[in-house]
Amino acid sequence: MNAPSRYETVVELVEDTFKKYPDRPAYSCMGHSLTFFEVDQLSARFASYLSHDLGLEPGDRIAIQLPNTLQLPVVMYAAIRAGLVLVMANPLYTPREIKHQLCDSEAKALVVLANVAYNAAEIIEQTSVDHVIVTEIADLHPTPKRLLINFIVKNIKKMVPKYRFKNALPLRECFAGIQHLPPKPFKKTRESLFALQYTGGTTGVSKGAMLSHGNLASNVWQVYSMTPEAFIEENGIFIACLPMYHIYALQIHALTSFCAGALNVLIPNPRDLNSLVDAIKQIKFTAFVGINTLYVALCRFPRVKEIDFSHLKVSSAGGMALTEDASNAWYKLTGIPICEGYGLSETSPVVTGNTPLSNELGTIGKPLMDTHIMLIDELGEQVAAGEVGELCVRGPQVMSGYWRRDEENAEVFLPSGHFKTGDMAVLNGNGTYSLVDRKKDMILVSGFNVYPNEVEGVLSMHEDVVEAAVVGVHDEKTGEAVIAYVVPENDDVSVETLKAYCKKNLTGYKRPKTIEFRESLPKSNVGKILRRELRAG
Repeated sequence: MNAPSRYETVVELVEDTFKKYPDRPAYSCMGHSLTFFEVDQLSARFASYLSHDLGLEPGDRIAIQLPNTLQLPVVMYAAIRAGLVLVMANPLYTPREIKHQLCDSEAKALVVLANVAYNAAEIIEQTSVDHVIVTEIADLHPTPKRLLINFIVKNIKKMVPKYRFKNALPLRECFAGIQHLPPKPFKKTRESLFALQYTGGTTGVSKGAMLSHGNLASNVWQVYSMTPEAFIEENGIFIACLPMYHIYALQIHALTSFCAGALNVLIPNPRDLNSLVDAIKQIKFTAFVGINTLYVALCRFPRVKEIDFSHLKVSSAGGMALTEDASNAWYKLTGIPICEGYGLSETSPVVTGNTPLSNELGTIGKPLMDTHIMLIDELGEQVAAGEVGELCVRGPQVMSGYWRRDEENAEVFLPSGHFKTGDMAVLNGNGTYSLVDRKKDMILVSGFNVYPNEVEGVLSMHEDVVEAAVVGVHDEKTGEAVIAYVVPENDDVSVETLKAYCKKNLTGYKRPKTIEFRESLPKSNVGKILRRELRAG
């Protein structure tokens, strides 16, 4: 087996991979596969369209709001080949959320799935977006299957709410009749911006982590070097349940396994366990990537026995803490341990990890190659081994900073260049690390970060709310759940009214599961809301 090359930029990675594996299947979704050659041709044609027909310049930002469908890798590789900067957007975002991301990034173009286009359509005129490209879910499937699936989704299942853009383009038309010219020339270096990966913050405002080509290319090599057995070139098949707008899935599926010649089976909606089982039960997959909640749900699902796990070699988990129950249940089911790791959007994302040959439950493993971790106390002094401190990381995968957030950048980087993660950890005697707490009040719902300030800000904008506080509590299904404590302006407002308001302004995982009214909220002497007292009950 030949190891993937150690690339300087993601452009090099993509171009070289297309040359190495033209005849192998690259992506499969809903029963149809595209070879590396087909993805190469489609992405090259779309890159030409972006560059010449739309006139986008290298360095322009392009927002991609797609679930795991065949269009996603094609559009993403096209943008990379055209020298554009990726802005990956959650398809479930509300108009308020997608507006912020488009405006903050100053995106020039948006590629969006028709099923969720109504949200962007509501606010698109208030953004810098000049070009909107809409795709239907089966657009890259062959005829007549494409027509049948799209018809059923739109007209039978009624899954495409009405939307209207002034000058939206259908994605399929962007491939038709193009004179295949190479994109406008550009030169990418390790320092060139690859993506603005949006994440929350202490201010409640989502901000873009500036990830360079060198960040991602380095993390690809780091992850491959840590677990080479996961990337078997001859017959590697990855089940891609996690959405690729999430940095972990993007890195693992669209870059690392991709450049090893693996097939990635895209699952548009992993919460639909029946569809998930139907999609993978006949596939001889070698790697399964998920989060704790997915492993728990799948192990408890009666039809899981229909899945063939006999070729599985590696299972990995990230995004949220892996519980002992989930790990034990998966091992009993498959005979394969789940390797837990740790990372952030700001670190491209992997910082540490366990491996199949060295897997220690309850830890996040050891640092990747070329990665240095330091634990510090509140005074910025390094703590001794065995003591709890804030995890700070330095390495080639660490972002250069947040997009246009100079003041915050000054706060999150130490003079040594280490990035302060806000997570509290301890160094174990065997060189592994264990997370013990989060310094910030971030809530983890099914692996997704929920920042209390954002939810509180939305609630506080309601005319009948005086103030609000949001905390996370343990939840068997999602790991944590969002609980909101609200001081109402009057007796007219109801919990149902506020939940409907949150539904309009917050994507599903951010919405409070419970809203409780209070006459007042606990505060410090200087008036700061004491979330810890609310968590303590």
